[in-house]
Amino acid sequence: MGTIMLPIALVTAGAAAILNLWLAMRTGAIRRQTKISVGDGGNEALIRRMRAHANFIESAPFIVILIALIEFTTGTSLWLWVASALFLLARVAHPLGMDGVRIGREAGTLVTFALLLGLGGYAATLPFMAPAVHGTPAVSAAPAG
Repeated sequence: MGTIMLPIALVTAGAAAILNLWLAMRTGAIRRQTKISVGDGGNEALIRRMRAHANFIESAPFIVILIALIEFTTGTSLWLWVASALFLLARVAHPLGMDGVRIGREAGTLVTFALLLGLGGYAATLPFMAPAVHGTPAVSAAPAG
């Protein structure tokens, strides 16, 4: 049995891990500057950095899992590469927007929401559309047997 390779999922997961580290380091930098080791101390900059990091954690697992499952089901494709790249760019734009870069937060949020809806909707309907390995629908309303 051969190894299953999911290159888009692997690249997306690896890049997401690096982005997570970057976001944690940005939050840590504000903590060091302000000497706030626990909580946010009411510091607006720290609150923004913490929220940007939390926002990433709230969406990244869903996107990575959806990309992996879709890639596993349908194979590697250009449109999934594009979805992955858009997600990663959006997740960089969002925290920069939280720091004041014009339209970064809004663009990052909008792209992430669109990808969650698109990938999620596609994944939820895929079993009803895709032929299984043996040429029959993966999910059928007909009784088994």
